[in-house]
Amino acid sequence: MHRALLFAVAVAVLIAELLNSAIEANTDHISLEQHPLAKRAKDMGSAAVLLALIVCTAVWIAVLWKRFV
Repeated sequence: MHRALLFAVAVAVLIAELLNSAIEANTDHISLEQHPLAKRAKDMGSAAVLLALIVCTAVWIAVLWKRFV
């Protein structure tokens, strides 16, 4: 069960990164001009990746802690 959980959170990070890349590519495709909403969309995508990484790290630490302590 732990291996499945560790695999799932790692895949979740990859999914978040793919969605962030899609948002950035779409935003750049629409217009290369600076726009506050485009910046906001890109920042939110990056924040989603950061949160996914934080969750992934927390899960890995919790599983390793339970296994070795």
